[in-house]
Amino acid sequence: MRPTSSIKGTVTEAVFGCAYERGDRPALIDLDAGVVYGHRRLADEVTRGASGLVRRGARRRQVAGIHVDNAAAQTLAVHTVIAAGGVAAPVGSGSGEMAALLARWDARLLITTPDLADASLQAAEDSRVRQVIAFGQARDTVDFADLLLLDPGPLPLFDPSVQPALLTEDEGLFTHHDLITRMRDLDRIAVLERSDVLLVTWPLTGSALAMTTLVGLALMRGALVVVAPGLSPLELSATIHDFGVTVMALLDGAVQRV
Repeated sequence: MRPTSSIKGTVTEAVFGCAYERGDRPALIDLDAGVVYGHRRLADEVTRGASGLVRRGARRRQVAGIHVDNAAAQTLAVHTVIAAGGVAAPVGSGSGEMAALLARWDARLLITTPDLADASLQAAEDSRVRQVIAFGQARDTVDFADLLLLDPGPLPLFDPSVQPALLTEDEGLFTHHDLITRMRDLDRIAVLERSDVLLVTWPLTGSALAMTTLVGLALMRGALVVVAPGLSPLELSATIHDFGVTVMALLDGAVQRV
């Protein structure tokens, strides 16, 4: 098994450090959302989006709620917030419970998708959230695409051993170091390589920590991630065949070679 000591620095550096070298090679395919990201495009949107957040007043260590309906949007939102020096907090609760969570976390930013924009705006009204960003056009929100058009600026510097990166509803607060340690531990089991195709069938309502760790590790290693929740047995078999899947993320959290 290859050494994993190279996983270090910030989460952004660990996950996207080699992305530009990999160019347009597919990195993330979300069949549910119907989107495909290459390594370079994903890294570019994360860094430009993070710069846009900072331009719009995002502060280091500030919690940003993430209420989206697909894994591609969650991956992009989580890493954009983290790269901006914020704390990504995926939420899957209804608007009332979400508002209470956002208020408890003192979140001032919420990232959503158009189909969930109404619920997100209601939660924003009932909390201290002052800015709602959507992956697409939705009333009373800022389109994420507009962040990418702002003049780029420097991203904040911080100590990854103490800088918080991810906050979950049930599992707590994790620093950059915590997430990288989890990726390193998972790497010893999964041993993902550049040639691998990882199929993730977990529902988005599952563990945000597990999703962030697994997808982050796959992107770091240069593997292709295919996300397809809710597949029937026949659809699962066809997806494995069509994409040449080599590794599956099982519903119980285990990772298995096909």
